[in-house]
Amino acid sequence: MPRPPRLSPAEVTEALTHLPLWSGDGEGLRRSVDLPSFADAVAAIVRIGFAAEALDHHPDVDLRWRTLHLTLVSHSAGGVSELDLDLARRIDALLPG
Repeated sequence: MPRPPRLSPAEVTEALTHLPLWSGDGEGLRRSVDLPSFADAVAAIVRIGFAAEALDHHPDVDLRWRTLHLTLVSHSAGGVSELDLDLARRIDALLPG
């Protein structure tokens, strides 16, 4: 699979205006979400996993009881790429806002 190009800082800043649940910079996109229970958080990880696998792009996921901390970065690009933005949009469609 070809390496996705890294987005410029200005492109990341612009993209984040359309992803209000996310923060970040050219080094990564971050989002935390609280779920009703630990089981709901685990189920959310499974849903995210299937979405990520479909893109062959895999986020860093940290589960703390019922809170998910997500980080998206295209390591092969050395920072944020369009692939991260696509996965962020897919995650937003799966998780509560």
